[in-house]
Amino acid sequence: MKFSEDYAIGTNVIRSFTENTIDVNNQSYGHSLIVGNNLLITDWGIKHIEELTLKNWQELVQHKPEVILIGTGKSLVFPHPSSYAPAIELGIGVEFMDTTAACRTYNVLVSEDRVVIAGIIL
Repeated sequence: MKFSEDYAIGTNVIRSFTENTIDVNNQSYGHSLIVGNNLLITDWGIKHIEELTLKNWQELVQHKPEVILIGTGKSLVFPHPSSYAPAIELGIGVEFMDTTAACRTYNVLVSEDRVVIAGIIL
């Protein structure tokens, strides 16, 4: 699926997504990553939503986003709410969706100048 839109210079944009790859700023990646407005962590190492730990959530919330999107892969999977308590306790919105939807939603929120982080699981 290809995406296109104009964004501010320096903003990370998801240009395309397939089941096995994600293209951020015209650079293709074949593994899970974290992308935010001005943040790109390409060595996330998560392969399934159940692998997310308290440490992973602390890493995400330290960037103080308004919203954290988690693309759970090919299908939508909801983890136990206690696993993402650090974000909820700080008033950060958390949304789980399949990875395709997370990619689209990330781009929409970035285009609205929202501070967003997406954990994209491939």
